[in-house]
Amino acid sequence: MIGDARSLACHPASTTHRQLGPDELAKAGVSVDMVRLSVGIEHIDDLIADLDQALAAA
Repeated sequence: MIGDARSLACHPASTTHRQLGPDELAKAGVSVDMVRLSVGIEHIDDLIADLDQALAAA
């Protein structure tokens, strides 16, 4: 769900831009390793903890 009040991490190349081919993705500025982070209204400490956990697992 894009544009919500909740935070979201998504992979644009396989979600919002999945219909585009490699050349079109490049023209749109979307790389295959890009992750979009939309920050919502959660408490900042919760957001930081979630990001720390995700990056440690990556």
